[in-house]
Amino acid sequence: MWSSLRREHLPRWVLGAQAMLLGIGLVLQDRAGWLALLAAIGLLGLWAWQYMFRRGRAILDTPTSRVASAAQGYVELEGRAEAAPGGTLLSPMSSLPCLWYQYSLYRRVNDRWRLEEAGRSDQPFQLRDTTGACEIDPVGAEILSEHTETRQVGDRRYTESLLLAGDHLYALGEFFTLSGAHHALDSRADLDALLTEWKADREGLRARFDLDGDNEISETEWRLARQAARREVANAHQAMRGEPTRHYLRKPAHGRFYLLSNLPPGQLGSRYARWAWAHLASLLGALVATAWALRLPGGGG
Repeated sequence: MWSSLRREHLPRWVLGAQAMLLGIGLVLQDRAGWLALLAAIGLLGLWAWQYMFRRGRAILDTPTSRVASAAQGYVELEGRAEAAPGGTLLSPMSSLPCLWYQYSLYRRVNDRWRLEEAGRSDQPFQLRDTTGACEIDPVGAEILSEHTETRQVGDRRYTESLLLAGDHLYALGEFFTLSGAHHALDSRADLDALLTEWKADREGLRARFDLDGDNEISETEWRLARQAARREVANAHQAMRGEPTRHYLRKPAHGRFYLLSNLPPGQLGSRYARWAWAHLASLLGALVATAWALRLPGGGG
């Protein structure tokens, strides 16, 4: 949860850290210290620019797929958000029915706002397009919502973001499909496990297969038990093979961008582009300031 909260606020926090370093530099009277701070500001700007640029490019460069025909792997989907079989949630702050929520609760202490509580839901929900539905796992996703509200009541203030049923949902992540054909079934192992279970329940075994009533399972009766067990395993495997196809989206491996949002893709791409330009400007500003500082006489700040 905390890593996701940090990712979503990272652009502002980086600019805040750069502003703090710049403030420290402005009061320094030592050129070496000033140059070190400028180097830190530039490196932060370079890292944040690359971070935001890669996110923007992922949105622009990944073609939109349909649920029923999407390739297994990293995909972009668009559709309508709806509840999974588990149902909807109630948001903790506003008590509104929703598919996903995230909140931060602050308390005023000595005229300063301090984070008191924060959280986000992890219950799956669905994205549905004209070809089918895909279950979305929100764990690890960067989620941006237009349903974001900040309210203050007395000495407490909360910010809450929601995804609602019926929202147009954009999703970028790892897509995979499971169906009965994907089950790895082992008839021999399942047969042995079932027979072991029956042996452990000797009363049940005698009730089913002690045909002559002598309270013992003869070799013939045990052969009948094995035949019955084979039929049960075969029927169970047939039922598993017939399970419907289900599609899922989750956090990709190797740190690839995982994004869910009810904002239009064009607006999302512009958002990341603006942040990338802001961080690039901070990098260029640090380089210009460094060049200026190097031309100053040795002792000045």
